[in-house]
Amino acid sequence: MKARAALLLLVTLAFGAAPFLTPPFRGYDPALFPVQIARPSIQPAAYAFGIWSVIYLWLISHAVLGLWKHSENPAWDRPRLPLALAIALGSAWLSIAPVAPIWATVTILIMAAAAIAAFLRADTETDRWLLSAPIAILAGWLSAAAAVSSGVVIAGYGLMSDTVAAVAMIALTLALATWTQRQKPRMPVYGLTVIWALIGITVANAGLNPVVAILAGIGIGLMALVLRSSRQG
Repeated sequence: MKARAALLLLVTLAFGAAPFLTPPFRGYDPALFPVQIARPSIQPAAYAFGIWSVIYLWLISHAVLGLWKHSENPAWDRPRLPLALAIALGSAWLSIAPVAPIWATVTILIMAAAAIAAFLRADTETDRWLLSAPIAILAGWLSAAAAVSSGVVIAGYGLMSDTVAAVAMIALTLALATWTQRQKPRMPVYGLTVIWALIGITVANAGLNPVVAILAGIGIGLMALVLRSSRQG
């Protein structure tokens, strides 16, 4: 268990350092796609990405405390391996994304799957704000980010129009997020993070793409209902 705790701390520190070692990432370069879309509709407003600061700090706190105080605790150990996989891939993602959108999308899909697996393994009662909550915020953001990346690539390669790709990815995100949140009704951070992403999409499309803005707004309401019903259940 202690080795897994140490591994998690190591990859988390590398993850936190990655933004300082790579050029700032502001979205996929439209020139990398056959169909160039200056502002993909699925992409949230720029401010929404500020959540990464919270994610980095919360995950580092989780990993430090996990090694220092809970290295032999089974509840803390259960999510470590899938979480370490998601974070390790995240350390490399910023180097992949500027040059290879398809591979970056494959990578972030694996990251999202691993983070959700870690969240589903996490105990939401034991040390909940330092054990499951940091995993929940990562899983929630990656659920949305994987859909954003997929939507940009799908539209960029002409498989769907920009609006249709955005609508499809929002619907997929809502289906996944609803199912995941219902598995862990005692940890609302996951659903709240998905709502944060949907707010960013709504803001980005207000006045530009009303179809996507309205659908994302409906998604916010649906996720709020899921959170409410989960708490009551």
